Amino acid sequence: MWYSRLAWLYLAVVALAWALGEWGAEASVPTLLLAYLPPVVWLLPAPLVLCWTLIRRGGQRRGWATALLASGLAVWGAGLLHGAFAPAPAPSADALRVVTFNTARGTRISADNMAAQLQALNADVLLLQETRFTRSGYRAALLAGLPGYGVRSAGEVMTLSRLPVLNTQAFAAPGSTRQYLQTTLNWQGQRLRVVNVHLNTVLLSRALAGDWDSVGRTRDVRNEQVQLLEGIAAADSGALLLAGDLNTPPRGRLYRRLIRAYGPDAHDQAGSGPGWTFPSLYLRIDHALARGLRPVRVQVQANAGSDHLPLLVEYAAAQAGE
Repeated sequence: MWYSRLAWLYLAVVALAWALGEWGAEASVPTLLLAYLPPVVWLLPAPLVLCWTLIRRGGQRRGWATALLASGLAVWGAGLLHGAFAPAPAPSADALRVVTFNTARGTRISADNMAAQLQALNADVLLLQETRFTRSGYRAALLAGLPGYGVRSAGEVMTLSRLPVLNTQAFAAPGSTRQYLQTTLNWQGQRLRVVNVHLNTVLLSRALAGDWDSVGRTRDVRNEQVQLLEGIAAADSGALLLAGDLNTPPRGRLYRRLIRAYGPDAHDQAGSGPGWTFPSLYLRIDHALARGLRPVRVQVQANAGSDHLPLLVEYAAAQAGE
């Protein structure tokens, strides 16, 4: 009986944690932490539960099936099965190539090496975050290694475009010294607004240290920042792209609000696997959301000298009815 109960307990914990993190999320600090906890955490007990249930003698089928169901739910929640059976998309010669990348202020790599890594991605639009570089001359050296781009910046975000730039607008992020940068581009004869964003970070370490008030304040600030982004999205119609380091896993209330305002997540539509852009914690927190564009290929790129990995998205114009 204990073996079956262990399997049912694991299933209940995984299902409850997933549900609270998905729909409760930012409603309270505990559900916020559940939503932002690396989903691979729920996979850790799976081998123990499966083995413990398997060695039971007699009447094991129900417990084994329950343990498999719980483990499958944990694997699905971690995104390991996403796009597993979809055909690999082919590169498109006329696609809009967009890369978003948190540079970690250039603390982990030389400017020349980072420029070479980014140049190799051949992006039409580069959206960089944490570009208040710590080393003197780093910005100039980085841009020298990325010829052919028009450069626009606001605070610690920088947008580089090979497309004609029509105008730019910076927005002060509530509760922060950061700014969000909207750059309007001309792509295939249409106006495309591109919003480069770096949301404030929910630090799980603060909760582990018992500083729950700080986590709550960050949650409130992030809510105000998303309200600002919703206003930016509603200010004009037409093609719109939001990309950057959102410090938000693909779940929770704020994430769904951004999806409603800006359109689907490219990884959900054209990516495969978990898409971890912050590999040290097995998290996908860098995103590209768009309306009026159709993602045809999404790839997390190799390390380019940061704790984040670059995210490359190829877009085509959305077809009628999309």
